[in-house]
Amino acid sequence: MKVHVQSVNFNIDKNLVEFIEKKVTSLEKFYDKIIDVEVFLKVQQTSEKENKTTDIKVNVAGSEIVAKKQSKTFEEGVLLAVDSLKRQLTKKKDKIRE
Repeated sequence: MKVHVQSVNFNIDKNLVEFIEKKVTSLEKFYDKIIDVEVFLKVQQTSEKENKTTDIKVNVAGSEIVAKKQSKTFEEGVLLAVDSLKRQLTKKKDKIRE
């Protein structure tokens, strides 16, 4: 499974990339037909504290599953998005079994 990480409006840290790859690769436990994952990290230029947006798009055979979260840190956003994707992938797997 390939993981593509893109950052908008800032330079991404190597540790953050490793953290994202570790969390995203754990999705393979829930659905084994994942082709690749695209992660988009954006910093919104606002005065709000929750100005970091994390978009994760999982390409599976025949469709895409997307999670978009806004939070104070990218780590928190990645964790929230991965939890959401785990639920979505589990639902998809159950639906296929039926």
